[in-house]
Amino acid sequence: MALKDTVIAMRKELEDLCKDLEKANAGNKSAAQRVRTGTIELAKLSKMYRKESVLAERKEIKKIVKPEAPKKKR
Repeated sequence: MALKDTVIAMRKELEDLCKDLEKANAGNKSAAQRVRTGTIELAKLSKMYRKESVLAERKEIKKIVKPEAPKKKR
């Protein structure tokens, strides 16, 4: 999954969690269960985001610090 896709998935999961959290707070037991399982999914997405962002950062650093090839003398 690309970094952009992970961010979109995280946003959707957070929106769903917020809706279910309101319902769970009102006493809906099914919504409370969805919140618990949703937090597990959000944790997985968070770990995935961390890995992808670190990789993306490393790629950017390599582009910036990419050493120039030695010039051939004639």
